[in-house]
Order: sequence, then structure tokens, then C-alpha cells
Amino acid sequence: MDESFTHVDLESKDLVAERIEQLKALFPEIAVEGDGSIDFEKLRLILGDEVDEGQERYAFTWPGKADAIRQAQTPSTATLRPDEKDSVDWDTTENLYIEGDNLEVLKLLQRGYHGKVKMIYIDPPYNTGHDFVYKDSFQDSIENYKGQAGLSGQSNADTSGRYHSDWLSMMYPRLRLARELLTDDGVIFISIDDNEESNLQSICNEIFGENNFIAKALVKINPRGRNLDQFVAKTCEPVLIFAKDYLNPNTVKPIEKGSDMLAEYSREDQIGKYRPIGLRNRNQAFNPITRPTMYYPLYINPDNGLVSLTQSEEYYIEIYPDAPDGTQTCWTWSKPKIIQENSLLFAENTSTGWRVFRKDYASRNGESPKTLAKSLWDEGEFNNDQGKSSIKALFGANVMDFPKSPFLMQRVIEMGTDKDSLILDFFSGSATLAHACMTINAKDKGNRHFIMIQMPEKTDSNSTAYRNDLKTICEIGEERIRRAGQKIKTEIEEENKQLKLGEESKPIPDIGFRVLKLDSSNFDRVEGGVLVDNLIKLDRNHDDIIFEMMLKWGLELSLPMEKTEVAGYPITSIAADELICCMDEGLTVEVLEAIAALEPKRVFFLDSVLTDTIKLNAAQIFKRVGDKLGYEIELRTA
Repeated sequence: MDESFTHVDLESKDLVAERIEQLKALFPEIAVEGDGSIDFEKLRLILGDEVDEGQERYAFTWPGKADAIRQAQTPSTATLRPDEKDSVDWDTTENLYIEGDNLEVLKLLQRGYHGKVKMIYIDPPYNTGHDFVYKDSFQDSIENYKGQAGLSGQSNADTSGRYHSDWLSMMYPRLRLARELLTDDGVIFISIDDNEESNLQSICNEIFGENNFIAKALVKINPRGRNLDQFVAKTCEPVLIFAKDYLNPNTVKPIEKGSDMLAEYSREDQIGKYRPIGLRNRNQAFNPITRPTMYYPLYINPDNGLVSLTQSEEYYIEIYPDAPDGTQTCWTWSKPKIIQENSLLFAENTSTGWRVFRKDYASRNGESPKTLAKSLWDEGEFNNDQGKSSIKALFGANVMDFPKSPFLMQRVIEMGTDKDSLILDFFSGSATLAHACMTINAKDKGNRHFIMIQMPEKTDSNSTAYRNDLKTICEIGEERIRRAGQKIKTEIEEENKQLKLGEESKPIPDIGFRVLKLDSSNFDRVEGGVLVDNLIKLDRNHDDIIFEMMLKWGLELSLPMEKTEVAGYPITSIAADELICCMDEGLTVEVLEAIAALEPKRVFFLDSVLTDTIKLNAAQIFKRVGDKLGYEIELRTA
């Protein structure tokens, strides 16, 4: 083959190899000459005192942990096959619904989505003895997945000697891979219960770092208390929150204030409603000794309550930031801020003397007032009854056990995303997060998009879901997104029919999704990521191959696709010629010149449609065009 062409690597991203290369870049001297492996003795010498030689140290471990770590490191040769029939708005949507074992899928997403997911929410199996717990395998992972997908009611019995270990071995590699997908300001929310909370906290401390733990929110999901509990009727479940980088200020955002807080904004002026906040810092740790620049006099005009830094005939009442008992504290604003924001200050003569306040407006620049989320989420809309009623409103029956409230999902989206963020749920169940994503986009005109991942676990033949022709959990999730999306669209269309003069119509958010299904590679005999022969499996088509190329080339799977012709030859263009795929016989120099004229970044050819002459011509043509454009056009085959 011409050296301009390379075979597509059919394995998922090798995170271990990437880390090794990063180590070599930091410490070039640790690379062993010849095979390029790591000389760990030399690395230990370089790190010096940072190496812990002690035999005793704290470690969180369990039987099977080493295998769990290897599971995260083992690349996948699987693929994701498109299912346009089950999708909605295939050509335009940027949302994904992926059916498959989340461990394999998380591996496959590493090339295209590494560092791109702003927020992850998961509600994993709680390991109560009745939950479906994935049994991972180092052998044929796809056959293992298909075997498990056919099971219903598989559980991790609490009589098992590896009861907690099995659960930890399931969670560890998935969380480790999930962290790789987070943006630098990314955040993960994990619902859990008492049964595995401490274990979950421990593995998250290890994977994300204890210093990146944000909080444990307690969600009141059952105000009446669980009637099966023996001593204390539990009402709350925890949500653990971890940051990719705790020091990144954009990790978690404040939330809109509730009606009880808004009631505090009881005063109003020409700008709008506001509440008075005392300018004096009431914390006595802040005082003239610790904050000398924040202790100074202000002068009040008693006729109008205005405040100045300068004493004059009008501003003659002097006031310091002292407590009523005479304790010296300090102001919360510096002198420059007093000058800059003076219009927000006013003084009132109270029962304890004159006090200086600042105006805190309920809304400025059209934005609602915000506050930090509290660690107790006891709003009624978050309880499990809301989750059930939401499902019943869409399906007319409770087709899913214990669905989370969509309002709870809106809370985590509000805290963890920007308006254009990508969000992920790899235990997506009934797709409550997707429902909430579309709802909040409709509310704030956002452009968030989701990736839902769910094992197509069969529903019990005696269940309400099964009687409603929903044979798998994936069918429930997909149908929920369809119905919720249509409901949102209908409501917006009705609102737009009743607009007042001058009002702008409300946009309909992205309510579609592409369905992709985990399967083995489209090519027979994949060994170590290298294509041994070019036999395409008989049940696979060109679209299957295109998506495998997108996946393994590191392109996002929601990119627009266009089937067209150049010089009479059929091609598929991805993302306006970011990638062009050629998979039919009939390539000529004229066709190659026409493709090159489109100025693609990448071109893929099936080996079977290339002759030696065409390969040589293609290499010359794309090199010439690439040199003119100032970048190399990647040519790959499979």
C-alpha cells in the first residue's frame, strides 16, 4: 500500500498508551532504548522523595479490583450501528441514544468525546440484592453483552460472597472511563442509597480525587418514609457530587431562587424589586486588624439617606462598621467599590442607630436572581411520586419502577451545565435526564444535547411495560423521549399561536435523537485493532461502516451526513466534507480530482474499491491539494 494511506485503527482509544506517552514527554530519560517501554527504577530516582517506600498505607481495595482496573484499560474493537428507523429527526438532531453495555460504549466514545461532556448524571443499580448488575468479561465482550441483554431480572444476590465486590468491580471501570469524558469544568452527580454510599464515596475519592468532592446532597424522595424500614423510616437518598477540577469556578452554577426567597424582595424602586442587605460584615473575624482597608467612615445625608465617602454640609452623619455593642468589624465593600456602586447604597435610621444597606435587586439585566444550591433538596417536586406521575402522564400507566423526578433532573442540569453543554447518562433507565434536558431547553432557549446509554435489558413478561408492548428498558426510554418531545413541541406551538403584538415566537428545542446499537466490528477477524482481511460481515451495510469510521476516527456521532455524487460517483460527506467516505466501485482520476476539490480533511476508502493505480493517483492528488491548503488530507482504508 502507498505510504500515504493508513489502515483505520479499529480499537477504541488506548488510554494507557496515551498516559505512557505523556510520561515520556515529561521525563524523556525514562524511555528504554529499543522497545520504548518505561524504566520505572529511573522514574523512581527522578521523583525522589515523592516516592512512598512504606509498606503500610491506607488503601481502599476489594477482591477483583485489579481486574476492574484492567477492564478500564482494555480497548474495545466493537462498533455502534445506526438505527435510523427508531430515531427521530435523524438528519438534524444532535442527541444520541445508545443501546448497549455502558462499559464498551464508554470505551468507544473516548476518541470522539474525550473532554467534551460538561455534566454526567447516573442512577446506577443500588445493589439491594434485586438489581441488575453487569458481569464484565475479558473474553468476547460483545458476546457477553448480548448474553446479558437477553436476561431479565438478573440480580446480584446479597447472599453472594462477593456481593459488594461485584458491585464495586462493575462501577470502578465505568467511572474511570466517565471521568475521561468530562470537560475541565465538568461535574458528575451520582444517585445512590445507604447500601453502597460509603463504597461509592471511596471509589470516587480514588478516581476523581478527594479534593474534587463538592458535596453530598440529600434528596427527599419519600416524605412519608419507607414503610419497610425497621427502626428509622428513611425519607432521603444522597446524590454525590464530584468535580473534574474543584478549583474551576465554572464547575457548578448557582440556581434560581425559589418563591420563598423571592418574597424577601419586598421593596421596589424605578429599577425593580429589591431587598436591603446590610453593608457591615457581621463576622467579627473580619475587623480593622485583619482587614484594615475595609474599616473606614461613611457619611450619611439624613434628608435623603444617601451615602458618601466624603464629609460635607449635606453628608455629616459619620458612621463606622461597628456592631451595636461597639465591636469593630468592617464593611463588605472596599472604597473603590463604594464609589463605583454608590447608587446601590442607602442609609436608614433604625432602633439601633443609622445603618448602611445595599440594594440587591431580584432581577438585573433580565436575569432571575440566583443562589447557591443547598445540600438538602426537600422540595416536593423532587420526590418519587413526581417521577411516577410524569411517566403515567406520558404512557397512561406506570411502565417503569422508581423513575426519578424530571424536576430533580432539571436541578442537576441547572447546576451542572451551560446553555450549550453536552450531558451524559450511562445508566439512563427511562431517560428522565433526556426528558429534563428538552424541557429546560424549551424554558431557557438553551441548546444542550444529551447522550443516553442503556443496556437493552428485557422487561419482565408480567410487568406493565411488557403489557404495553415495551419489551426492553431501551424501548421505554426511546418512547419516553418521543412522547415528551412531541408534548413539548405541541405546547410551544400552542403558545406561539397566542402571541401578543411584538412578542417573538418561542423556538422548539432539539427533540430528536439518533439511535445507535452496540455490536461487533463490521469487519471479520479484527486482531489487536488491525484488519486482517477486508471481509465485511454479510449483515452490514455502508452506513454501518461509516459510523464505525466516525467512531474510530474520533468524530462526533451526531455530525450531519449527506449522501451525494461527485463526477457521477456516490460519496457520503460528514460535517460538510470533514470526512468523505468512498465505498463503491468505479473510482477514477476524475472522481478523485472532484473529491479533492471539495477540500476535505479526511477521506476513507474501502480497500476493495482501490486498485494500485488508483491508490497511487489518490496519494498524488490529495498531497498536491493538501500542500495548497496548508494541511495534510488524511487518507485511510479498511
